[in-house]
Amino acid sequence: MILRRSGGEAQPHLSGAGHSLRLRLAALAGIIVAVVILVTALFAYRLALTTRMNVMDNDLRTKTLGVSLQLRDANPDEIRSELASFKRYNPWFEVAVSPADEDVYYGDPVPVTGPFTVASSTGDELSQQTIGSDRVVVRRSQSGLTVAMSSPKDPFGVFSGSWAAAALVLIGTGGLLAWGAGALISAVGLAPVRRLHRAIDSANESDQLEQLPVEGDDEFADITTSVNTMISTLEDSKTRQAQLVADAGHELKTPLTSMRTNIELLMMLHNTGQQDQISEQDRKDLERDVMAQMEEMSILIGDLVNLARDEAQGAEPEDFRLDEVLEEAVNRVRRRRPDVTFLFEADPWVIHGDRFAMGRAPINLIDNAAKWSPEGGTVRVSLKAATRNAVLIVDDSGPGIAPAEREKVFERFYRAPESRSMPGSGLGLAIVKQVFNRHSATIVVEESDDGGARFRVVFPGRLPDDDSRDLASERTSRVIPKKSYS
Repeated sequence: MILRRSGGEAQPHLSGAGHSLRLRLAALAGIIVAVVILVTALFAYRLALTTRMNVMDNDLRTKTLGVSLQLRDANPDEIRSELASFKRYNPWFEVAVSPADEDVYYGDPVPVTGPFTVASSTGDELSQQTIGSDRVVVRRSQSGLTVAMSSPKDPFGVFSGSWAAAALVLIGTGGLLAWGAGALISAVGLAPVRRLHRAIDSANESDQLEQLPVEGDDEFADITTSVNTMISTLEDSKTRQAQLVADAGHELKTPLTSMRTNIELLMMLHNTGQQDQISEQDRKDLERDVMAQMEEMSILIGDLVNLARDEAQGAEPEDFRLDEVLEEAVNRVRRRRPDVTFLFEADPWVIHGDRFAMGRAPINLIDNAAKWSPEGGTVRVSLKAATRNAVLIVDDSGPGIAPAEREKVFERFYRAPESRSMPGSGLGLAIVKQVFNRHSATIVVEESDDGGARFRVVFPGRLPDDDSRDLASERTSRVIPKKSYS
């Protein structure tokens, strides 16, 4: 079946749907870029702060070493004098000195705390840490002299102020650039989607299923290819449905017209009281023609229903015995053609699929063989099982099928010239082909040993559980039991 546009009220198109997707993509890209900028800025700030602390610590360690070497043997007055001189040249530093063997600190009130580590180059004990807004380094020399020195990390707030300004500039500029980049990315990325959307809308408006152009080899090209595959499937379904309707109308028209003509003739004779104007034999011939045409229409309508039901594929697949289905089919056809001899043998075989559909297809196939077999003819049906496949062969005693006609016999409503005078709808073998295709079975037409038609079908499946072991172990010593009758 194909998809059709509803004849009711069309669904409203949300004009903002495409814009909202672009906006979402732009916003997402903008947020991602803004977060990356912010993380990068924070990392840069942390790196700059760490580098600045290292430079400041190196400077403080160098100055405390110089002060320690200069005041190693100085008395308190010399210490005070040197500290005053140091402060004149280093106004942003505070320094305190405690001579050896004394607990008194001269100079500025610099906190002296640990923990201390031993410097590998001088052997002095060093402590460096941040206290409040100051960076403090304490050095204890091996002679016992202690020098504590501190310096403000950012005396004028230049570093923090610069960072705040830079952060604002980065966030603002980065946000705008991120939004622009997101909008550009979404516009470029969604361009194939918009082209695909326009092409589909154009196809919907014109009611023509046309292939869409495939550009590039990216994911959108794959989507377009998939859509084209769907369009091809729909177009093929639409064509087959139109052909089915046209063929069905043509096939129904002939018996319907003939039946209407005969019925109108009978009605006219009855209404005008001229029943006696035709002979009893002619009247019976007319009635027989009407019944035959009704039967022909019933067969055709039944085949159309079966064909539609099979295309719906609504049955739940199951495991079932193919040999039992074939036996039932042979029995049903044999009751309709008692003048034909049926020879049947079948190995046990299990397939997975629609048992109801598989019940119809063999009946059509065997019935076709019986229809072409003359009175006193023979129809041979055999199912031979192997390890992975089973082969069904249906032979008849009819005139056979010409090689040029063998592929056409499976087309819907196709009837060979010599079969036009015989009853049938031209759908039986089409249904057989369709059902077998659904069950992954292949069917070919050949010539039978006595010159009739041979239909060979290869089925997938397996042996029944109770027969598989025997087939594997005893194939060389015995034959699998078969059902057979005539």
